[in-house]
Amino acid sequence: MENPLAARCRKKMGTALVHDEEMTRYKLLWFDPACAIETPERLTVSHEALVRTGLAARCVPTPVREASDDDILLVHSKEYLDAVKKTPYMTLDDLKEFTLHYGDVYFHPNIYHCAKLAVGAALQLVDAVMTGKVRNGMALVRPPGHHSMRSAASGFCVFNNVAIAAKYAQQKYAVQRVLIVDWDIHHGQGVQYAFEDDPSVLYFSWHRYEHQEFWPNLRDSDYDCVGKDNGAGFTINVPWNKIGMQNSDYLAVFCHVLLPVAYEFGPELVLVCAGFDSAIGDPEGEMCATPDVFAHLTHLLMNLAGGKLCAVLEGGYNLTSLSQSVCLTVQSLLGDPPPRPTDLQGPCQSALESIQCVRSAHRKYWSCLQHAAERPSSDVSTKLEASGEARVSKADLVWPQPARHLPPALGTAAVIPEDLLCPLGCFRFPRDPHSQDVDVSTWSSLTPRRDVDVSTWSSLTALVGRLEKNEIRNGLALVSDVSMAMAHVFGHTPKQRVLVVCVGDTEVLSGLPEDGKTLTVHFSKEALDKPRCKYYIPVCLKKSLMQAACSLLLPLSYQYDPDLVLLARVPGSHVDQSEWQQLVGLLQGLAGGHMLVLIQEGEKTLVGPTASSLSGSPASSLGPLPAPGAEDIEALESLKWRLTTDWKLLQTCKDFTACCSTKAATT
Repeated sequence: MENPLAARCRKKMGTALVHDEEMTRYKLLWFDPACAIETPERLTVSHEALVRTGLAARCVPTPVREASDDDILLVHSKEYLDAVKKTPYMTLDDLKEFTLHYGDVYFHPNIYHCAKLAVGAALQLVDAVMTGKVRNGMALVRPPGHHSMRSAASGFCVFNNVAIAAKYAQQKYAVQRVLIVDWDIHHGQGVQYAFEDDPSVLYFSWHRYEHQEFWPNLRDSDYDCVGKDNGAGFTINVPWNKIGMQNSDYLAVFCHVLLPVAYEFGPELVLVCAGFDSAIGDPEGEMCATPDVFAHLTHLLMNLAGGKLCAVLEGGYNLTSLSQSVCLTVQSLLGDPPPRPTDLQGPCQSALESIQCVRSAHRKYWSCLQHAAERPSSDVSTKLEASGEARVSKADLVWPQPARHLPPALGTAAVIPEDLLCPLGCFRFPRDPHSQDVDVSTWSSLTPRRDVDVSTWSSLTALVGRLEKNEIRNGLALVSDVSMAMAHVFGHTPKQRVLVVCVGDTEVLSGLPEDGKTLTVHFSKEALDKPRCKYYIPVCLKKSLMQAACSLLLPLSYQYDPDLVLLARVPGSHVDQSEWQQLVGLLQGLAGGHMLVLIQEGEKTLVGPTASSLSGSPASSLGPLPAPGAEDIEALESLKWRLTTDWKLLQTCKDFTACCSTKAATT
């Protein structure tokens, strides 16, 4: 049973679910193979799956409303709105004729009403999030919106739900910076055109492109279309030039392109064009990313903008992968840990080409990308590969049913002194009654023996054991000696793969095991030892922790796939509270959420904020990050390059030799 205190905290934060069956009440009324896949069942199966899995019952139900004319006119022209208003009164022949004015869309007597509900649902979600009634949420809407333009319907879309929501948030709540993440497999040209000269909106889209051979076949969808005038740099297009992209490709783009730029941008609101035609089995996308990756993508975005995230449904035409992906997205929004990732390697050559091109195109706009490699000098190699490639047989695509989510009965445990108030959202882990029997005469060779608090070490032993059994999700401990506590944890995790993340200038461990059971990444401002093996990685940066966390720590961690994350704040740490909370939040996407945080006794003030992050509360927004020092970014890129032989998810260049030449020239 869930800890009642944690349950109250979760309910207070809340995840909105906006849905109305009315939006299923239109369909294609004539034969049109291009539009036949957009059916009412898309919405039905998504909502039924949320109900069946119990996720809907955990959400805050939020009613829809019809958007007003003023709402719609935030993005669309009056002439276009007036034209759509006439569709409820048209005959079937009139509707067919009206449809011919636009591309890959159809109209129905009830679609104007449903389109107003779809916009209104997105606005209701923005209202709920911006007023603090909920932390985040998802709107299940139909028709979708991201293709519709100022004066044109397109791609099943009538009104641009997310673009209107962004304008609405700016107007009503004075939001100054909005991040729109479009992971639908089609380029959302309508969103791009709405904000291409607007530096207050950062629009990111990945999309199947195949060198302009895939719909909507626009030159404006390529990587070098970055926005116009004051908005230059605020449109990020990642073109997929072949089918079959996998989880590694999606995560690599997030880590090496989107997240570093997003943290530098510092959004106050995140809107997601949540199209799941980018999932495996979809007839439009023909990609191979499994539904569980959307849990991770959602989790990574939830640490931005103080947790203010609104996901709005777009595409998705395989009803199985669509419903699974919706459930996993909502599961992350609710604060459940994402499932363990599977079979993560490096991005494929075509994905690397796109990543390299995008980073090169944007390096003059974003400090975090200033040392990105040049785009490939030769003609794009994937063009021939894409045109002659055999298609993936839909009959051969099989993926496992996502495992039933069984969250631990207890949430966050705290091993803290009796005189310290237990933070809200966690429970005090009991002292082990057998602590007097613990043998401390021999300790790990990792650290010399010092005076020890036997009861604390005994409690740590019991806590690690319960984490391993999935009886507790995560924990924190205030200890007198972090290095000794770490050695003690190592001594009681013989069967687990442990990711150790140290923050601070003190060398805490020596004689680390090199058997692959422990990967250590140590962030410091002062130079530490050089890497002793592939499993010990010191990172010396003056600042820029978040940039390093996104583009170095996360790829390493995802590829390593630990059973437990051990985060230690060692003496000499200069990381402020907000960055520390961001780090805690990001790392909870690993190891099924199993994480143990160690804090030195002298930093008691961090116990509360750490417990808050472990319990699922969003970290405070960092705002726009100051430009990272050129020395830091150069050192970070150089370190990533040196590590790519062993850690393929760190790759950002298609041509390894060219990348080496670029790095050699800058070092």
